Amino acid sequence: MSDPGISVVICVYTEDRWEDILAAVSSVRAQSRPALETLLVVDHNQALLERLTKEYEESGDHPRAGGPVRVVANAGPRGLSAGRNTGIAASRGEVVAFLDDDAVAERDWLRRFAEGYADPRVMAVGGRTEPVWASGRRPAWFPEEFDWVVGCSYRGLPPGRVRVRNVLGGNASFRRTAFDAAGGFATGIGRDGDKRPLGCEETELCIRLTRARPDAVLLIDDRAVIHHRVPGAREHFRYFRTRTWAEGLSKALVARSVGADKGLESERRYTTRVLPAGVARGLRDALLARPGGAGRAGAIVAGVLTAAGGYAVGTVRARRGRTAFQIVEIGYGKAGGAV
Repeated sequence: MSDPGISVVICVYTEDRWEDILAAVSSVRAQSRPALETLLVVDHNQALLERLTKEYEESGDHPRAGGPVRVVANAGPRGLSAGRNTGIAASRGEVVAFLDDDAVAERDWLRRFAEGYADPRVMAVGGRTEPVWASGRRPAWFPEEFDWVVGCSYRGLPPGRVRVRNVLGGNASFRRTAFDAAGGFATGIGRDGDKRPLGCEETELCIRLTRARPDAVLLIDDRAVIHHRVPGAREHFRYFRTRTWAEGLSKALVARSVGADKGLESERRYTTRVLPAGVARGLRDALLARPGGAGRAGAIVAGVLTAAGGYAVGTVRARRGRTAFQIVEIGYGKAGGAV
């Protein structure tokens, strides 16, 4: 399959992001390699569902370029994972791509994804996500090594088109057969609107996929670029601390599901090589009186300690049975594998 039909799924949940949602859809319509369709999956928000339906469906807005825009309600529990699963089940493409509702894709985004699937072993292709800071520039104290905190690609990821353990969910695509083999995104791990800044649902799915299909190849192509808006509230250290704590909780769930060896494989290199180098750069910049050097070094140390604390608490909770999630079998309407 060298030129697969690609469905794009955008999960949405709040009218506060109305302009962002319209911009995301417009960026899909402007692709050099057209999408088969765009699905807007609305997460338990009737007013937003009706408004989007009126915007794209009742108006007869079905342009030739980029295919139709379809609006559907999340058929599962509240949260990003269930929304994605709803989009997968409702879509028609041989490949399903995911775009954040507050991001815009560059013109060749889908073309780069499609190129990766020329190899039949490739089951997933992700891209590079660049931050767009609300203040107009990166906060001086915010280390690039922690850009995952705001949903973006971070320093330490390999350049080019390379094989990886997992793709990053806000800028990713999967063959439909990947979900047939491994099931869908596990509910109970990822985000629930703005209430719980958890994550790792795509990591857990990717590890599960390579276990189900040991021959599967997962790629990141840094030419498949999207630009992700970072709101002002997420530029502050308070959010940084909250998000790194939540990441630790999420990693504990992943380790509980797939084992610590696989669940923390990439994180070991990140914490033993990438982060120490980041601290050294920060301290060097501080000695050279460059802005933010000491702050970046301190933020890296604080981020590691906070994530480790979250992981420890999450591990204890998992052992006591206080956390659970379900793996959804796409297309069958079942849920299995409760942990």
